[in-house]
Amino acid sequence: MGSIHAYQTPSGKRYVVRYRKPDNSQAGKRGFKTKRDAEKFLASVTTSIADNSYIDPTDARITIDELGSTWIEDQTAVLKPSSIHPLESAWRIHVQPEWGVRPVGSIRHSDVRSWVTRLTSTRGATTVIRAYGILAAILDIAVRDRRIPDNPARGVRLPRKQAKPRVYLSHRQVARLAHHARVPELVLFLSYTGLRWGEATGLRLRDVDLNRRRVTVYQNAVLVGGELHIGTPKSHVSRSAPYPAFLDSTIRILFLAKQPDDFLFGSGESPLRLPNSKDGWFAGAVKRARAEDSTFPRVTPHDLRHTAASLAISAGANVKAVQRMLGHASAAMTLDTYADLFDDDLDAVAAALAQARHQSVIVLPAIGPTSVGGPELS
Repeated sequence: MGSIHAYQTPSGKRYVVRYRKPDNSQAGKRGFKTKRDAEKFLASVTTSIADNSYIDPTDARITIDELGSTWIEDQTAVLKPSSIHPLESAWRIHVQPEWGVRPVGSIRHSDVRSWVTRLTSTRGATTVIRAYGILAAILDIAVRDRRIPDNPARGVRLPRKQAKPRVYLSHRQVARLAHHARVPELVLFLSYTGLRWGEATGLRLRDVDLNRRRVTVYQNAVLVGGELHIGTPKSHVSRSAPYPAFLDSTIRILFLAKQPDDFLFGSGESPLRLPNSKDGWFAGAVKRARAEDSTFPRVTPHDLRHTAASLAISAGANVKAVQRMLGHASAAMTLDTYADLFDDDLDAVAAALAQARHQSVIVLPAIGPTSVGGPELS
């Protein structure tokens, strides 16, 4: 399967191993200081070829840039524009400049760990995790292509994301915010349906059932890099969501002078764009509400989705209903996302048990130190 030959160098005798690869082409490796080391290498190569796990060293010379460009193209084919945009940005700014020219076979675990540490010192956890994920995914491809035996990026410890506290508005606060908003009907709609901004602004008249007071979410309008993209909802699955009766007249007014294909909110010709977070009409409404009431929280349009979940749960809606309203994949996801809203349920359980015991016709013995845990100690 192979051979070992000695040769002389200025530093002394060295050994070269020559062998044939699975495609029957010849390969070799030089520089072994002892014949024993050369024999060990030849034995390992022979074994890997026999069990079909051989990795050609020349395949490991492909660079991260070459594999990364293909990986980005693959993601573009399957991800929404709103999802691919941050990936492209992280690749261009953080991954490609650092790793682009590096052959995949030259990357070590310590190299990746050092890079993550440096990046963490200047960037947030979300950015670090996203950039690391891109590099690790590219190296996964190199492993599957049998260019490298394992992924040197895996196992690196990453910073933890700090969950931002959610803001929930009360009914009064929702009314106050809508009063100061340029598009009050949209503020109310978001606060009581839980739709995302893009889902609500992507609604057309034909998606609204006025008799049942329901809307069906078929599409999502998202602004990416200054360009408006209209596609499927986040989960790629359409869903139906109800709106309360007090919004009925408001929704019917939005139908006036519009055609079935027109958008529900705005002029009807195009979806309303998400207002600027600093000086847009929504931020202006928040500022005016805070000027009236100093306790009014700082909120974003997405906080109205959280508000809808809060108001629904406080009104007695069960987890499954809230899950369907929000379009979550499972009730477990809803519970995980809004676990803080169910804390009061623990108190309700205790109160319900106490009430049930009080109403019970069974007379229970008093509990004291002698009735629990054995006789009282003297």
